[in-house]
Amino acid sequence: MKKKISRAEIDAMEHLYKINLINSCSGFKSANLIGSVAANGDTNVAVFSSVVHLGSNPPLLGMIFRPLTVPRNTYDNIKEGSYYTINHIHKPLIEAAHHTSAKYPKEISEFDKTNLTPEYKSGCMLPFVAGAPVQMLMKYVEEYTIKSNDTILLVGEIKELFVNEELLTDEGFIDLSKAQVATINGLDGYAIPEKSKRLPYQRVKVN
Repeated sequence: MKKKISRAEIDAMEHLYKINLINSCSGFKSANLIGSVAANGDTNVAVFSSVVHLGSNPPLLGMIFRPLTVPRNTYDNIKEGSYYTINHIHKPLIEAAHHTSAKYPKEISEFDKTNLTPEYKSGCMLPFVAGAPVQMLMKYVEEYTIKSNDTILLVGEIKELFVNEELLTDEGFIDLSKAQVATINGLDGYAIPEKSKRLPYQRVKVN
């Protein structure tokens, strides 16, 4: 039997209960670490569950930032330098990745407070997360303010994509389940999904 919850009941809920409820009702979300660097060279890495596919040509990904009423170090770094990295969280990184949600001052790198290790690729000063099975170098494209709650949709373009070879099929499919890539349920629930099946492209049935 399903429990019916009205909008009035949602509005009247205790704050934390409401946050947990609404953050989890949308379904499983992506689990990524965003790497960035400030103008003075300070590195930052933070967990995000809002990275979404926006299009393949050009290859665009979006992510949501909460209102800028408090410091948002990742956002500030991206606006200063235009580039950032996206790194998939897989099972061995979950606990360290989750700790990056702690609100450290801008001058303290989360790499120094966890067992996450920055990885630098040739010609790039941006920190990737070592061991992440999928890594992307991103460039800021544009952003949109969502007026109803002052969150920001930031749009980035994939400039370089790094994928563990064993995950990549001949048809371009990245089998994330092979790498135990995590997903996030709500704010703090982590799961490791398993691929059950892939279905072919569907066409209209003709009687």
